[in-house]
Amino acid sequence: MNKQVSPPLRTNRSFVIREGRFTDGQRKAFKQLWPKYGIDVEQIDVFSPDEYFNKPGPLLLDVGFGSGDSLLSLAQQRPDINFLGVEVYRPGIGAVLRKLEQHDINNVRVMNVDAMRLITSNMPADLLAGVMVWFPDPWPKKRHHKRRLVQENFISQLSRVMQSQAILHLASDWQPYVEFMQTHVAKVQSFVQLKTNQNPLKLERPTTRFEQRGLRKGHQVSDLIYQLNK
Repeated sequence: MNKQVSPPLRTNRSFVIREGRFTDGQRKAFKQLWPKYGIDVEQIDVFSPDEYFNKPGPLLLDVGFGSGDSLLSLAQQRPDINFLGVEVYRPGIGAVLRKLEQHDINNVRVMNVDAMRLITSNMPADLLAGVMVWFPDPWPKKRHHKRRLVQENFISQLSRVMQSQAILHLASDWQPYVEFMQTHVAKVQSFVQLKTNQNPLKLERPTTRFEQRGLRKGHQVSDLIYQLNK
């Protein structure tokens, strides 16, 4: 495996730091279970799954897993796949750690880091078999569009760390952002869009809280599935 990584890039953050409030249970879970399921980005140079997962298998990256229900569902669907969840908000991570322990799920590891930093600074080429970015913040105001995560630079960096034939699965209930994502993925010509029923990973996307909220508002939910050919 090629262990080289790209130099860090100056990028706009796709989030605003708002830590939120830890519940007592989340704080306790974070403190007690982080050593078991968490990976400290400051302690790694180049990420190697063999150092953190109990058994080998394809590695999928879940960017911005929020409360983590989708991440846990995926891990339970496919115990033969390893999942790396990335989230910037620690209360959500605390909730996920507690659920991982309760359900005895061993094929998930989590990181408290900005996804763009991770893929540009700590991931080797051709590592990932798939990437999920479900319901990222759409930043609807035009002056905030630069904060959107899914744009050409992010997709280009993903293409480096994804294997050939790897799957990129995007989802959103904000149609202007759906069109924005389609436009930016199209700029990286190695990605080919598939029909939603053609996902080779055979993973069913669970319904998320963000999706339910969008549906209550009458929003249309769109899934965009791409395969990387390189």
